[in-house]
Amino acid sequence: MVEIGIEKIDFPEGCNIIFGQCHFIRSAEHLYSALVESVPGIKFGLAFAEASGDCLVRCEGSDPELKAAAGRELAKIGAGHTFLIILRNAFPINVLNAVKHTSEVANIFCATANPVQVVLARTEQGRGVLGVIDGSSNKGIETDADAAKRREFLKKIGYSPQ
Repeated sequence: MVEIGIEKIDFPEGCNIIFGQCHFIRSAEHLYSALVESVPGIKFGLAFAEASGDCLVRCEGSDPELKAAAGRELAKIGAGHTFLIILRNAFPINVLNAVKHTSEVANIFCATANPVQVVLARTEQGRGVLGVIDGSSNKGIETDADAAKRREFLKKIGYSPQ
């Protein structure tokens, strides 16, 4: 028997998240290193959910509020071998390759500032992630005016030539 459910990831306004799947008890330490080596002074919290042994949610981070939020939200999801990173003053693009190249990382479900719902399956063994709902459905195809607006936004946040 399989039950399907949804859990929303709540995180502070103005933050971004990276939600993924990895393995091994040292995942929290390795992800911590990947983040601090990517962006000096980065503010983040991260949590890793073990799937064997003590089955604890392991938490690390450079910001106590974000560390607590990551642990709380990952415990709510309840799926083993998942991790959640909550970033402040950095974008996923700044750290995503370092996170993906961490040896324990098996999958990235999303990297976003959008509202996120995690689609979960529950069996007698536990919970597993089927996927995520990241943001909203599209509302149409970009026009020339929309493209100009996008390019202007990228300039404003420093990701496009001035």
